[in-house]
Amino acid sequence: MRTLYVFNLITLDGYFEGANHDISWHNVDDEFREFAVEQLNETSTLLFGRLTYELMASFWPTPDAIKNDPIVAAQMNSTEKVAFSGTMAKTGWNNTRLVKENAELEISKMKKEDGGNIGILGSGKLVASLARTGLIDEYRFMVNPVAIGRGTSMFDGMNERMKLNLIDVRKFKSGNVLLCYSPGTTGRI
Repeated sequence: MRTLYVFNLITLDGYFEGANHDISWHNVDDEFREFAVEQLNETSTLLFGRLTYELMASFWPTPDAIKNDPIVAAQMNSTEKVAFSGTMAKTGWNNTRLVKENAELEISKMKKEDGGNIGILGSGKLVASLARTGLIDEYRFMVNPVAIGRGTSMFDGMNERMKLNLIDVRKFKSGNVLLCYSPGTTGRI
């Protein structure tokens, strides 16, 4: 059974993106890039909601991404990707397939296949919709030492309380802190 993890950079005040999808606050340095490579090395499939897919597909295949972050760009561009969207007509990023409906069923099938980990990057709406299903095995939050005051929570729209169990902590020289959790119990808010 493959492990499905969620990875997101978040602010101290709990947002994975600012207003208008702003992620300019992301605290990325060489140590973060080493972590990104490490995480991608254990991942054979990446999952995205429409908005995150469009952002990633507009950046990683570009000459700037390939020049400035060649190792991560190569991994992002070569890894199998699945975009979940009921509104997209097609995908343009290589190694990507589109799933228009029933993300839960598709992900459940994928978890039973052979292969490395499955990662969800960004994709707050997808994460919130899957959080209550029991399909997510691990939540990885890279807390950046910044507060932005307003933005989007990764769990916007979730109507149940979810308790998480801390399984690992990793500090970075930049002030970032990686917090890894396994799912715990859920219940009505």
